[in-house]
Amino acid sequence: MTVFLIIVNIAVLLLLAGGLYCLQRRHVSFSKRVFAALAAGIVFGLILHFIYEPSSKVLASSADWYSIIGGGYVKFLQMAVMPLVFVSILSAFTKLKLTNNVGKISGSVIGILLGTTAIAAAIGIAAALSFHLDAVQITKGAPELARATELQTTFEGIKDKTLPQQVLDLLPANPFLDFTGARPTSTIAIVIFAAFVGIAYLGVKRKQAEQAALFENIVEAVHAVVMRVVTLILRLTPYGVLALMTKTVALSDLDAIAKLGKFVIASYVALALMFIIHLLFISFSGLSPLTYIRKSIPVLSFAFTSRTSAGALPLNISTQKSLGVPEGIANFAGSFGLTIGQNGCAGIYPAMLAVMIAPSAGIDPLTPSFIISLIVIVVISSFGIAGVGGGATFAALLVLSSMNLPVALAGLLISVEPLIDMGRTALNVSGSMTAGILTSKARKELDTELYNAPIKELKAEV
Repeated sequence: MTVFLIIVNIAVLLLLAGGLYCLQRRHVSFSKRVFAALAAGIVFGLILHFIYEPSSKVLASSADWYSIIGGGYVKFLQMAVMPLVFVSILSAFTKLKLTNNVGKISGSVIGILLGTTAIAAAIGIAAALSFHLDAVQITKGAPELARATELQTTFEGIKDKTLPQQVLDLLPANPFLDFTGARPTSTIAIVIFAAFVGIAYLGVKRKQAEQAALFENIVEAVHAVVMRVVTLILRLTPYGVLALMTKTVALSDLDAIAKLGKFVIASYVALALMFIIHLLFISFSGLSPLTYIRKSIPVLSFAFTSRTSAGALPLNISTQKSLGVPEGIANFAGSFGLTIGQNGCAGIYPAMLAVMIAPSAGIDPLTPSFIISLIVIVVISSFGIAGVGGGATFAALLVLSSMNLPVALAGLLISVEPLIDMGRTALNVSGSMTAGILTSKARKELDTELYNAPIKELKAEV
């Protein structure tokens, strides 16, 4: 009977995937297909959740099979991240799009990311205080205590790392190792390595034009192939979103979510407010925030369901380009946004946790010196946060330890972590795209006609 039910669950998911394929055959827009997949995944996930117990073997086995589609899609996207970042930045150099402006562009992108992270931290503090969140009120069950022990162990491995050492971690000592994504900061390391190769190309072009021309042709050929690979992967987005959302909702602990409802609500209020801040920045720059929302729905939906900023990078870059951001700036904003200044994971979340935990350590979170110190530490700690699931936990450990707060209490939120992480990841991606748009607009390189143009399918008609 168990095997039969598992087969039925798999068959239903495949039928829903078939419905998405029919929408594609009828030339329904990519955005609408992603949104339809998101809605179908939520509904089907809730049905599975209420039919079976969350701990049932049938549900666990069904979710395991769903991972072939959902998890497989995420792995394909992650597979393309490093090659995409490297060849796209190199291609921008060969087309002379960046030339002598590399420092100004990267400085502007990083400045916006860090500035918005400071604002996000302030919003997180305000949300925690407004909802009167306190870690002492949270029940400490077996899963929470186990998570607390795990965090304490993780903390032991990073507590002695100084700020200069964290900065050094951003640099590529072995770019071939970083191409494997072995380190949390591998993406930024590849960006730096690509910039060095690009600058070297410009030097060779001035002195050895023939060799430079050969290198340019090679880069453009590789770039075309990598972009084709990315396009093939992006075509799978609706199916990946469907499977990811179904699994997430079906396996969620609704009782635990209800018990920690105040924290979940406070978190999403803070995330929503920060997203509005992004829209205000875009509006103040003279652009339509509604256009931004319409064109960013696919990538934000994927980031929400997959909980991986790194996996969303190809869609992130494609979306920025559809908004008129030059390719070079889009790659800098998307790549730096993976590990620097993540508004959700490195801004709002650690700030809220610090305010919640402070009373347990005898600290008044309303003290101005505490609030200012917390915002500064959040911004500094936002360097090098991994763009995959777990980055927020690493950021929280750095912030809490720097504020001399007990890190183990962060484990109390394990039951609602996946639910909140979905919104945090979407906000991270929105922050990086906002940085790309604002940088392009400030440097007068944004194609406003393309920004305001009707929504089109992504490259190669995904």
